[in-house]
Amino acid sequence: MSLLGQAAVAMWWNVRAEQRAEFGDWHSHEHFPERMSIPGFRRGSRWTSTDGADGFFVLYELEQCDVLTSSGYLDRLNAPTPWSTKMMPHHLGMVRSQCRVVASFGGGVATALATIRLSPEAGRETELHTHLSDTLRALAPQPGLTGAHLLLTDTPRTSSPTTEQQIRGRDGAADWIVLLSGYDAEAVERAVAGQISPSALRVAGARDDPTINHYRLAFTMTPQDLPAV
Repeated sequence: MSLLGQAAVAMWWNVRAEQRAEFGDWHSHEHFPERMSIPGFRRGSRWTSTDGADGFFVLYELEQCDVLTSSGYLDRLNAPTPWSTKMMPHHLGMVRSQCRVVASFGGGVATALATIRLSPEAGRETELHTHLSDTLRALAPQPGLTGAHLLLTDTPRTSSPTTEQQIRGRDGAADWIVLLSGYDAEAVERAVAGQISPSALRVAGARDDPTINHYRLAFTMTPQDLPAV
């Protein structure tokens, strides 16, 4: 799963069981097509938790960082559709990070994904960055795996919260994000328990409180999947 651009929006949230069917319908048939119609959006993917929780992870891959402050994107965020306005309050515990892609290895679209949210120890940022880049480069071509990526949250300055943010309430944000994808969920789990485990990350310069989640692919779309008008 080679990331298709220099920037991304990474999001985690929960949806209650009674809203999940409508959420999937809205997100697949209205929200994803809307986002993929914005200039600079290259691919969107939605992932469902396999950790026994009600969580989702969504990744939007963007051509470059200035897409995050483009009128095409901000206009959408400030003018949600009636269906979006209805569904936004059901995004529970939203963590939303606008990111730079600083390392990306591999190719294709996978079925299994692990996300690791972490932060560096003060003064060890360069050490951790180098270690993660080297480790992810080595992991991506391993049997069962397809892609390994490092994203750093770099929130652009905006004048005020968007309309969508106001509907949801205050969003959280991650710091550094590791994504590891594969066609074999067990291979992904082994790597997360081994080369990029909390203990291994701590030795390399990370703080000792990473958040690790596992997902399966639910839906993906690119602008080429939009119907011709």
